[in-house]
Amino acid sequence: MSAVEKAFHGLRQMIATERLGPGERIPAEAELCAELGVSRGPLREAVRMLAALGVIEPRHGSGTYVSGLRPQDLIGSLSLTVDLLPLAGLLEMYEIRRLLEGHAAARAAACRTDEDVRILNDLVEAMELTDDPDKASALDHDFHCEIARIGANPTLAALISVFRSRSRKYQLFTLPEGPRLRRRSDEGHRELTRAITDRDPAAATCAAHTHVAQAERWLRELMPAVGGPDGGTGPAPAATRDGTGPG
Repeated sequence: MSAVEKAFHGLRQMIATERLGPGERIPAEAELCAELGVSRGPLREAVRMLAALGVIEPRHGSGTYVSGLRPQDLIGSLSLTVDLLPLAGLLEMYEIRRLLEGHAAARAAACRTDEDVRILNDLVEAMELTDDPDKASALDHDFHCEIARIGANPTLAALISVFRSRSRKYQLFTLPEGPRLRRRSDEGHRELTRAITDRDPAAATCAAHTHVAQAERWLRELMPAVGGPDGGTGPAPAATRDGTGPG
């Protein structure tokens, strides 16, 4: 085990065992170096690694603290690695996405308010009216985030967002088949919104499962033929931050 790994796992253990709790300031460098048996360089690198994961927060002029350790924040850091998945790895995640988004839709159907329904319908209408792929992608993202928000489980919402982030880098609606795919995707949004409006968790689960499975099928059928930086197994990433992928 390298010195950096030793420092990283030592700090991680202090936090995992609640020796250092959320919001607490970590001990001074000299004290930590002596306890962990490492020098300042490896310790600082370990701190940077934990900060990238949202576990530790360096505060200028104040010191270094354990973060609030909110589940949604820590789960959000998974995007650092999920975004690196090739198409094959992404497709394996779709089974998990179907379960998560189906559960989120069911919760939304059980919890929704009239205002929630109005927002979902406005987003669906805006998606159907726009011809701009980038705008459609942003609205699609907002639509699915809104469903997760209605379900009132921030941790679930964060996990869904991480899983969706990689698939949105794949451009489908800009392909020759794009208009047809867009129409089917819009129909799926309508079906999902209708089930949530009707307060029907079972129908919402089914609609979400179908919607995600549809996007998975499109990726399997269309993406390998497009080619890209990974040697023909997937497309080039979208030019925009959000991409123009479905679902």
